[in-house]
Amino acid sequence: MKNYIVGTIIIITILTACGKSEDGCAAYDPCAFRAPETEITRLEDYLDSTQIMGAIKHCSGMYYKVLSEGTGAKPEQCSSISVDYKGQLADGMVFDSTQAGSPAKFTLIGLIEGWKIGIPLIKQGGTIRLFIPPSLGYGYTSDPRSPIPAGSMLVFDVALLKVQ
Repeated sequence: MKNYIVGTIIIITILTACGKSEDGCAAYDPCAFRAPETEITRLEDYLDSTQIMGAIKHCSGMYYKVLSEGTGAKPEQCSSISVDYKGQLADGMVFDSTQAGSPAKFTLIGLIEGWKIGIPLIKQGGTIRLFIPPSLGYGYTSDPRSPIPAGSMLVFDVALLKVQ
């Protein structure tokens, strides 16, 4: 029995270690979670109806447009980032944005899936527009104090100012 327990602990340790990079940051597969087909279809209908051309479909089901690739460092999941951004609903209502001269600072791994997937597609100095289905955004639950209704598609314009 003792050998079984020790063996189990060794296997768990090996599996846990395989999910980490050398710097201790959890490995992240941006294609591991895919939005349901109904959300992808809804997002594609939105892009068609608003005549948004040139958006690229990501393996996760979200769409994006790189507005400027940037020339600096490329963020990883455990990177600290400084950004200017504007978030809006599909109807155009802006629900959040940074103020001029006051960028927001985040650790990428702590953000919604759409940002964790989309921000690493550009480098420092770049800008991107993200079209995020609900399951890669804030999902289907809603805080009554939030201006974001449950099940909302999101559109973010993000300028990646600094990567650390």
